[in-house]
Amino acid sequence: MATKTISITEDVYERLVALKIPGESFSEELRRLAGSGSIMNFAGIWKDIPEKEFNTIKKRIRERRKEPGRHYGWNSNDLS
Repeated sequence: MATKTISITEDVYERLVALKIPGESFSEELRRLAGSGSIMNFAGIWKDIPEKEFNTIKKRIRERRKEPGRHYGWNSNDLS
């Protein structure tokens, strides 16, 4: 397989090192982090969250959805 050389800043390199799974190459890590862009990548992602935490998240989502203008990228405070 062909390879490419890229330049990244030191801080980005340190972040990649911190996110790297033991035994994973940087190519594998970047492939994992870039993902496929499919919504199906998120299927089951919350399955291991404790029920109490899950319920808190659901409550906050519902509250945010009730905010005026939430679906349009603005809120009522922007109108004053």
